[in-house]
Amino acid sequence: MKAKLLERRNPFDKSFNSAIHSYPHFLNIWHYHSELELVYILSSTGTRFIGDSIKPFESGELVLIGEGLPHMWQNDPVYFEKDSKLKAEAITLHFRKDFGGKEFLEMTEMHQIQQLIEMAAQGIVFNKETAEEAKEAMLSIHQSDGFERMIALLQLLHKLATQGEFQLLSTKGFSNPAEKTGDLRIDKVYAYTFNNFRKNITLEEVADVANLNPTAFCRFFKKHTKKNYSKFLNEIRIGYACKLLLEERLNISEVGYESGFNNLSNFNRQFKNMMSLSPSQFLLRHQVKK
Repeated sequence: MKAKLLERRNPFDKSFNSAIHSYPHFLNIWHYHSELELVYILSSTGTRFIGDSIKPFESGELVLIGEGLPHMWQNDPVYFEKDSKLKAEAITLHFRKDFGGKEFLEMTEMHQIQQLIEMAAQGIVFNKETAEEAKEAMLSIHQSDGFERMIALLQLLHKLATQGEFQLLSTKGFSNPAEKTGDLRIDKVYAYTFNNFRKNITLEEVADVANLNPTAFCRFFKKHTKKNYSKFLNEIRIGYACKLLLEERLNISEVGYESGFNNLSNFNRQFKNMMSLSPSQFLLRHQVKK
């Protein structure tokens, strides 16, 4: 299922878009765009698809989606019934990463907002308290013009970056975000893993990248990432497998081998452990009525 590119133009007198939507149901299309999208769900329920994340959604949810990350809000079947009076309503902000200028986010003062934007490559869902505060700010932005509107967006992004509690949605392997931790050895391990996860990676190999022996590397990696390396590697592989499954170019066994698994049973087992679905069930859940 190939994601559809949806582009929008900014109004001639504004550097980013804001809108309040009210429909019988949300756009039932698996899509992406070149802007980031901040969405607050005013009303409706259903299933949220963001990258390889499949979760239920309800009113009061706030999500930030990075550029190029495929997504869709699919309403519950009751919204599609002929006599339904239900409404799917949301406030949205769409803005490009460089909405303040190409070098704007490189300023020291913008570091936390830049980090937020980088994490949005995986999709971010915020807690309810943060979402309610953001809702009021988004409504205010929608009603504002000029300089105040720009400042209000920056204030909102800064608050989300510094005070908002959140969870990342899609796996690293699906979105392949360019993550920098500030620790040179961890960053080298990340880069090596993303470049080589399709082949067999031995513990000795990756330990050598960090200039450590295998035992020391295991302790080092667990201390810095709160997980062991094999789990991290499987997360990358399964995320990439989800991406291949949705592209529908390869069958399930081919996807498993292409993602770095040396046999189908191990691929199926690791996939279900991480996604709580088999590869075939994952595909079925992503089927969209045309």
